[in-house]
Amino acid sequence: MGIDLVAGGKSKKTKRTAPRSDDIYLKLIVKLYRFLVRRTGSNFSAVILKRLFMNKVNKPAISLSRLSRFMEGKEGKIAVIVGTVTNDIRIQEVPKMKVTALRFTEQARARIEKAGGECLTFDQLALIAPLGQNTVLLRGPKNSREAVKHFGAPGVPHSHSKPYVRSKGRKFEKARGKRNSKGFRV
Repeated sequence: MGIDLVAGGKSKKTKRTAPRSDDIYLKLIVKLYRFLVRRTGSNFSAVILKRLFMNKVNKPAISLSRLSRFMEGKEGKIAVIVGTVTNDIRIQEVPKMKVTALRFTEQARARIEKAGGECLTFDQLALIAPLGQNTVLLRGPKNSREAVKHFGAPGVPHSHSKPYVRSKGRKFEKARGKRNSKGFRV
């Protein structure tokens, strides 16, 4: 393996320039925001465009409870999420708010609309706020996936990484190095 000199050497630019998805609606939104970035030079549109290219892990869903918490004191502004808005049964009252997202779950959409709010699409947002005026750009919690808990080396001092174990019983990775009575404890 070497550098492919015919093709121009190393690929130095590895960030996405288009979404990997074949979703035609996503491609239309990308086309719209490419235009907005080119013609307005707005940072808001550039960030939206960059996030539209991202994969699923980097577009985490956001729950209604988190959304309502972030929108406290920002009445009259539009929440913008490049991802999915999901329902949260733990909150009783959903405040009235305008939300733009790629997707809404059925119950989340119903609860937002019942509260007198609006669920907008990105093409509607481009008409209302092409430069991102009166908007709040939000993201879901990216590092709350189960896989993230396992990142790092479990069993070494001061590491809180979760080991992949078959079971959580007494016999499974609970002896040497895990308690004082069995040699040592990290």
